[in-house]
Amino acid sequence: MLKGKIKDLLGTELPIIQAPMAGVQNSTLAIAVSEAGGLGSLPCGMLSIDALIAEIKLIKAATSKPYNLNFFCHHMPDYEQEKHDVWQNTLAKYFSELGIECKNSPNSATRMPFNHDIADAIEAFNPEFISFHFGLPDDELLARIKGWGTRIVSSATTVKEALWLEAKGVDGIIAQGVEAGGHRGMFLTQDISTQMGTFALLPQIVDQVSVPVIAAGGIVDAESVKASFLLGAGAAQIGTAYLLSDEATTSDLHRQALQSDAAMHTALTNVFSGRPARGIVNRVMADLSNMSDKAPDFPHAAIEITQLRSQAESQGDAGFSPLWCGQNTSGCLSASAKTITQELAGKV
Repeated sequence: MLKGKIKDLLGTELPIIQAPMAGVQNSTLAIAVSEAGGLGSLPCGMLSIDALIAEIKLIKAATSKPYNLNFFCHHMPDYEQEKHDVWQNTLAKYFSELGIECKNSPNSATRMPFNHDIADAIEAFNPEFISFHFGLPDDELLARIKGWGTRIVSSATTVKEALWLEAKGVDGIIAQGVEAGGHRGMFLTQDISTQMGTFALLPQIVDQVSVPVIAAGGIVDAESVKASFLLGAGAAQIGTAYLLSDEATTSDLHRQALQSDAAMHTALTNVFSGRPARGIVNRVMADLSNMSDKAPDFPHAAIEITQLRSQAESQGDAGFSPLWCGQNTSGCLSASAKTITQELAGKV
């Protein structure tokens, strides 16, 4: 099903990439998708180096098929106590309601950007494919990865970002429409009014770049995959459709929300991490109007919210949980990742 440049880029049988989804998957899902003929992805941004190595070893022991390692490329800001004082005051009523005390944890942020220590850890595995979110690593790191012969792609949420990525020498570009669940890959701007839908963004990027383009956002079934191809995509990256899969680690509370009417209402929010991300609207999002100017910079905003989330979830309450989800859940299936991948590719 793959032809030309996109086949050379992915090295897979099917034009399907499973979107990396931190918090709801591990290597098990990536392995299943790769074995089914797609490109399975491992989200690495929240893994320690030891955990990352262990997951890669599991993948390589289970499949000889290509797989994707995904990393964040954000600038890690300093922890600013004044910003956290404001944020803690904003969230104080929730801590009081849940009967817990907010703890200062300046070294607890778990989303780390790609760096030389990570490169040192993965170089021995000679990764064939790496995708990045929030831009690209610095030129020195990028040259190092290219020296391994690794194929590199990154997400663009605007035409300007796509052109920037192409100028940096990426092998492919993921056109991430605003429908997509989870974090926006935006990096040249943080203005969410610049974010457009997949089928508006995709043909504009295809028209402006010469590298293969991968469509992402709102693609949940074979019909929407085909529609993205008509607009010039060579492959589709899909996340939401896998959230109910047998191999996903999606929590029971998250699964319940995905199968309820609540999934019809998603929004971009920064209250869980400090950067815009799409999830099912819940209590804390609604209370704080989804986007809050009081949230500390990514990823430090998560420090306080995670404390509320842990306590609330122990009581069966998802009101403080990041229920990442795209705008279209109609393709979510409670099935194996193999079945989902084959249906997305129209092979069932």
